[in-house]
Amino acid sequence: MKAVPLLLSLWGAAYCGPIQGHAGAGRVLGILKDPGGAVVPGATIEIKSLDSKLRRSSLTNQEGRYAFDPLPAGRYQVSAGFSAFETSVRREIRVSAHQETVVDFVLQLASTETVLVVTAPAMSRPLAVETDPRLPRQPIPAHDGADYLKAIPGFSIVRKGGTDGDPVFRGMAGSRLGVVLDGQQIFGGCGGRMDPPTAYVYPGAYDRITVLKGPQTVLFVPGASAGTVLFERGAPSAEGSPVNAEASLTAGSYGRHDEMVNASAAFPSGYVQAIATRSHTGDYADGRGRAVHSAYTRWSGNAALGWTPGDHTRLELSLAKSDGWAAYADRAMDGTKFARDNVALRFERSQLSSRVGRIEAQAYYNYIDHVMDNFSLRPSGAAFSVNNPDRQTLGGRAAVTLLVASPTTLVLGADTQRNLHRFRSAAGRATALLANSGYLAAPRVEDLRFSQAGLFAEATHSLTPRARLVGGFREDRHAARDSRACVGASTCAGASPFKNDTLGATDLKWLKSAYGRYEHDLNRRGFGALYIGVGHAERSPDYWERVKQNPITLKSAFLSTRPEKTTQLDAGMVWRSGAWSGSVSGFHGKVRDYILIRWSPAPTLTRNVDAATTGGEADIAWRVTRNLRTDASLAYVRSINETDRKPLAQQPPLEATLGVRYESRVCSVGALARLVGRQDRIDVGSGNIVANGMDLGRTGGFSVFSINAGYRIRKAVLITGGIDNLLDRTYAEHISRAGAMVRGFVQTTRINEPGRTFWVKTSFNFN
Repeated sequence: MKAVPLLLSLWGAAYCGPIQGHAGAGRVLGILKDPGGAVVPGATIEIKSLDSKLRRSSLTNQEGRYAFDPLPAGRYQVSAGFSAFETSVRREIRVSAHQETVVDFVLQLASTETVLVVTAPAMSRPLAVETDPRLPRQPIPAHDGADYLKAIPGFSIVRKGGTDGDPVFRGMAGSRLGVVLDGQQIFGGCGGRMDPPTAYVYPGAYDRITVLKGPQTVLFVPGASAGTVLFERGAPSAEGSPVNAEASLTAGSYGRHDEMVNASAAFPSGYVQAIATRSHTGDYADGRGRAVHSAYTRWSGNAALGWTPGDHTRLELSLAKSDGWAAYADRAMDGTKFARDNVALRFERSQLSSRVGRIEAQAYYNYIDHVMDNFSLRPSGAAFSVNNPDRQTLGGRAAVTLLVASPTTLVLGADTQRNLHRFRSAAGRATALLANSGYLAAPRVEDLRFSQAGLFAEATHSLTPRARLVGGFREDRHAARDSRACVGASTCAGASPFKNDTLGATDLKWLKSAYGRYEHDLNRRGFGALYIGVGHAERSPDYWERVKQNPITLKSAFLSTRPEKTTQLDAGMVWRSGAWSGSVSGFHGKVRDYILIRWSPAPTLTRNVDAATTGGEADIAWRVTRNLRTDASLAYVRSINETDRKPLAQQPPLEATLGVRYESRVCSVGALARLVGRQDRIDVGSGNIVANGMDLGRTGGFSVFSINAGYRIRKAVLITGGIDNLLDRTYAEHISRAGAMVRGFVQTTRINEPGRTFWVKTSFNFN
């Protein structure tokens, strides 16, 4: 932990300088928020003197904050603008010597907002993709977090059935991708990854989804070497209409229907909000008309009660509950229960003083109770079995944003988490009744528990009005305790070779993460930026990696699996000029002690190898006319297992999208082509932590063509629809799971994607 005070000392020595060094200078600062109360990072802020030719521009930081100083005393005009929002202008701002003037903005949606269907969200600022999950999208509007992410260049999804796919970013899966729900990091319960964290997300229930690429932040979760995904809700605002409601209905092929209602009431001293969602579908069919075991029903409810005694203070109590069932085409069991209960308390206070910009604190409790069996959702065999894992998570986070000097913002914080995984089951019973009564009567037995505590610091330092340095450091204490009686078997009496040799062992590690990045705006208006950064992340093995077997002893891999260490260079640019806009992001990383799973031949083994990965994403958009727009995206990754001198397993192939759409305030029409190359860089039998998520062999390329349209009946009612896989192609993703032998269904090598799919979504806004 000695590195943290050292880091702070270095920042202080380098950047702490008194504002009084500029005679007669003042300062203008503030924060930008959207209508829902969420901060708006990456927005363009311009300030110009009304008494001279002085003019400056900047971008809001991750906290939605900006600052201009030193400024000569006088009169100024400040404007704030961001995509899809009206530019807001404040005139006659008076700046006095040695004083700070606060100018906050609440941006409103642009009145000229067009009707559009989102197909490939683009990078909006260095290494960040920000999207509005309530906008209609193609493919069919998403029902869970992974389903939404697959439309973002660089993401792939491991398909297991109709829902709960595992997100893979830049070829990296599992806990390499940090998933944060309203400031909380949660984990699934299933030992076979039926329920990754994104399984508990209905995207339309959130205000903003942000993807932060690479190990280029330390603020949210430890060890997120591939990137971090933030699902965020803002606080309802009392500005404008105090009572707001919105709803959406989605209907599609194979009996698909989704419903979402979001209602809130805001007052000067507080607010209440309630969100309810439900999603259902039957078994879909592939392009040849073959049914895939994939039906599901999921529902969720969220409620929030907030107290806002002032413009800059917020205390919120939130509750969440969800459940459902899902059929899986990739395994011998289906999920019959996905119960989640969550409670969280959050406090935020901004603009405390000239040096303290913000303090925030949060505590949360999350409980997942997951049940799976081999008889409720499929034809039963001779033996009836039930598995019932559960997971309890208790966590907290606190941070303070300091304005340590005129050009520097520093965020200091700490986070902690404890989670307990337990398991009970009933296997090989003669009837379903005996299986259900057997597991319910069995005690829940702890198998693993984890704890983490970390300190982090992240700073942004403006070198010039157009150039800045961003960097951070965190150190974490990770501890895991092994309580399993057996390894690779459910029971192991006496001198069984499956008896766990690490029973009762604790693995304690201190892990570090750090990064530094240089950003330079392409012009004074902030319409684009160049960046280059280096990041390092150390990741502790997660639950799924620790429960496998050692490749040498075939005993427990709990203690022999070393932490994974990633060092990666990220570089690229975001730009906008006239009718053209685009971005490119490239990376090259070295991974020491990459945690690789060998699934076949049995038994399943966890081993460390060294790996290298290179790739990137690019997008470009051209507004041909005021209403006609074209865009394209490209994503590629190439990874090597340097230890074995072979390709790294479970890597997605080259992928591109081409889109064109006509859009106006009343209607839109669009088309999307998705082109995927072949993949012959494989390591058959090896893969990631998704149960049996391994390379099965080479795959050929494919192309999918889709169309969409939208029509705004009135300001409050929008209808959009589309046809996915218009030509009814039969295809499977390279990293898809293998099909299982489910009676009544045709088994395929990989789980095929849906065939031609029709969908329509109606959105209502009663603001």
